[in-house]
Amino acid sequence: MKQTQTHPPIPWSPVSQLAASPRPWLGCALILASVACMGCAESTRTVSATPGGSGGGAVTPPVVTASAADDAAQASTPKPKAKTPVFTYKVVKRYPHDRGAYTQGLLWYDGKLFESTGQRGESTIRHVDLETGKVLKKRDLPRQVFGEGLAAVNGLFYMLTWKVGQAFLYDTKTLRPLSYTYSYPGEGWGLTTCEEGLVMSNGTPTIRFLEPKGMKLIREIQVRDQGQLIDELNELEWIDGEIWANVWKSNRVARIDPATGKVNAWVDMTGLLGNERVAMPDEEVLNGIAYDEEGKRLFMTGKRWPFLYHVELSPKPN
Repeated sequence: MKQTQTHPPIPWSPVSQLAASPRPWLGCALILASVACMGCAESTRTVSATPGGSGGGAVTPPVVTASAADDAAQASTPKPKAKTPVFTYKVVKRYPHDRGAYTQGLLWYDGKLFESTGQRGESTIRHVDLETGKVLKKRDLPRQVFGEGLAAVNGLFYMLTWKVGQAFLYDTKTLRPLSYTYSYPGEGWGLTTCEEGLVMSNGTPTIRFLEPKGMKLIREIQVRDQGQLIDELNELEWIDGEIWANVWKSNRVARIDPATGKVNAWVDMTGLLGNERVAMPDEEVLNGIAYDEEGKRLFMTGKRWPFLYHVELSPKPN
């Protein structure tokens, strides 16, 4: 009699289930499903690591939320530049002004108002009564000369000329002309003074700082607003550590950092002339800034304008 060999029972497994199944294809499906579930369970299991990398398992990476990602993106995005401040004005008082005066320079000096005028055959330096606009004293420039900006330093008035490259000098008390002039390269437009000496514009974005004696160049700056060069800078005035400049044929006045050339602010003088009319609106424009430092009064006018204005400034609403 042949002896029947016995074996210990086989533990249950997906394979044993497949062998016992009357439908093997169903068993394959069960095996695959079982393996997938085991993988899911394994992937969701984490092992905490101890400091220094011990612990025998992988460290779960930090989860980056959408909010954190947004914060990081904002931090890396450069912020837009702040807009240059703009000031507006109110008229405190208006004074008569000579309609024949083609204003090039305006200056409050030693408690008095002085003005330089342009156009060939009409160029003058004059002492003007503020209240009446009457010309108290004047000197004519040579007829072939086109007068420009005006400034005072060391007891002398310096008056620029447009294209001849000469500055005429006058005694500040008598307006007596000196027997000599100073030369400079290029055109002359606006002129003022600071602790360094003279400050001069020439119708470009360049402003030059000059020694009073001989008008030798000390340094120069390029005037920019938000990185853009500002051209046709005209009449100048030094006010509280800034250079103020008319921009030719515009209603804007630039307030300029004298160290860097950056425009610190704009002054919008639109409408200052009001309902008054001039013969040549394209040419007879806003030009002329004077500052009474002691009285804290700011004066502005224009070429052949009928009035000179005392104005006060305030930030322009957005």
